[in-house]
Amino acid sequence: MDKITKQKILKAQKNEITEHYLYLKLSRITKNEEHRDLLEKIGQEELAHYKVFKKITGTDIKPNIFKIWFYYNICRSFGLTFGLKFMEKGEADTQAFYKDLDLHSDEVDQIIKEEHDHELKLIRMIDEDFLKYMSSVVLGLNDALVELTGALAGFTLALKNTKLIMLVGLITGISGALSMASSEYLCT
Repeated sequence: MDKITKQKILKAQKNEITEHYLYLKLSRITKNEEHRDLLEKIGQEELAHYKVFKKITGTDIKPNIFKIWFYYNICRSFGLTFGLKFMEKGEADTQAFYKDLDLHSDEVDQIIKEEHDHELKLIRMIDEDFLKYMSSVVLGLNDALVELTGALAGFTLALKNTKLIMLVGLITGISGALSMASSEYLCT
């Protein structure tokens, strides 16, 4: 095996062991038991992929601690749904990378198939209810931006007293937020 191919395989091997630890770590913070089991299963499959590549390279590799830390904190900060959506792109890139390796063996072909299955399973895990509310949030922010900016421009020209403008702007912002919240509540 040439040096370039070995470097590519080592990169794939590092990616697999990193994802193994990442999925296991994410499974520990997941409250949904079905999602926890799925993440654990994917983590174990990633370890099996690592072992296949280790057999080819004969090298033991440590995981990318920064990548584990980064994605774990993304999931903790913004929720598992956001983190999985963010990580999903990586699964698609991984599949393309493995196809480029041009190692046509039954084991590598099986890894490519399982990586595709991982992507589909992770997409199904994403909580779409959360994502459908994002459009309401964006709509509310746009409405608030236009409403509040227009009101403050008018108050500034009419009142010319900064404390009074601040007070009226605060009242306008709160009433706009309550209005948007009540209309969204009535829509659902």
